[in-house]
Amino acid sequence: MTFKELEIVEPIMRALKHVGYTHPTPIQEQSIPILLQGKDLLGCAQTGTGKTAAFAIPILQHLFLDKQKSNDNNRRIKALVVAPTRELAIQIGDSFTEYGRFTGIRNTVIFGGVKQGAQTQALGRGVDILIATPGRLLDLMGQGFISLSNVQFSVLDEADRMLDMGFIHDIRKIIDKLPDNRQSLFFSATMPPDIVKLSRQMIKGNPEKVTVKPEQVTAELVQQSVYYVSKQDKPRLLIHLLNTMSIESALVFSRTKHGANKIVKKLTQAGINADAIHGNKSQGARQRALGEFKSGKTRVLVATDIAARGIDVDKLSHVINFDLPNISETYVHRIGRTGRALESGIALSFCSMDERPFLRDIQKLIGQTVTLVAVHPFIEDGVEKEPTKKAKKPQRSKPWQQKSYGKGRSGNKQGNRNRQSQKRG
Repeated sequence: MTFKELEIVEPIMRALKHVGYTHPTPIQEQSIPILLQGKDLLGCAQTGTGKTAAFAIPILQHLFLDKQKSNDNNRRIKALVVAPTRELAIQIGDSFTEYGRFTGIRNTVIFGGVKQGAQTQALGRGVDILIATPGRLLDLMGQGFISLSNVQFSVLDEADRMLDMGFIHDIRKIIDKLPDNRQSLFFSATMPPDIVKLSRQMIKGNPEKVTVKPEQVTAELVQQSVYYVSKQDKPRLLIHLLNTMSIESALVFSRTKHGANKIVKKLTQAGINADAIHGNKSQGARQRALGEFKSGKTRVLVATDIAARGIDVDKLSHVINFDLPNISETYVHRIGRTGRALESGIALSFCSMDERPFLRDIQKLIGQTVTLVAVHPFIEDGVEKEPTKKAKKPQRSKPWQQKSYGKGRSGNKQGNRNRQSQKRG
């Protein structure tokens, strides 16, 4: 099937052609017809499956056609997209801009961590589509800069991540402010009970359901390998691979912010152009780092999981798990950075002895064994060694232990009397 067969209007088709899109991904093929009919949608899909286009294209088409019919030039917020992180919100905004470049539909993105002046100015000029993180959205609503009374389309993206980050109460407050008469879209990579409960609060009635199993799609398309290596040798192995393999660009995942900074320092000392992106970096620094990585100026970008949400880099050659995640689904999210929209990629993972249980859980989730690289300069023995038992130090005998004080109860009493006399002496 092609996008043309989905009956997309000409201005959006022209934009899709401009970015090289001809055939929809599975979630786009299933979701777009449902959403063009105005039905609510509950989608189980993760970033990397083409989900953003699946909801952005129908929203843009609805707004474009409504604008043509009514000839209304007043710009009020008619569509709201809520995303968990700044990076993902910005990425979604970029996608709306790309797909809607010939429609005249205007969007803006708001998020915390920066001064609100530029954002409130954009809101003052009027927007049709607002993409927002929960905290800044509620803040500007409280200040009177944002009204949701005209929203016709609402999207909650990556709902499970919202819950992980503690946004559940903020999301409920936002939902309560939305008009009842709207089209609701709800996306989550997983559907635990809390997510199902939240979806029922957001979507009344019986929504259409679309499910794309990302772990199967991603695992099949990404070439995966694992290296057994000790923690202290991980930096040397990373430098070795970057110097000896054909790695055009690499997104390296660190478990912690401090760890990400240390990795960048080691790579820089080795003459490898690298930068880090994590929560302790200012928004300006994060955007610069991401922009230089996308442009190819920076070869290696080291990121934590939260900061990496929404990073979408065309033709990213490698994802490297410097630290294996302790949550198996996180591994799937990570390697999906290089398996974007049904394209292939390469994922390399470093596994120290204490991370072996994580690897077993990951392999169980994806239903396949990750290829072990058995030969490399820093290999760690795959057999866990028994701890060496320390020999007991010989104890120096006390004076009363060097003599025999007799046997039995009477002997013990005599020994006690002798010991007491020695102490008194």
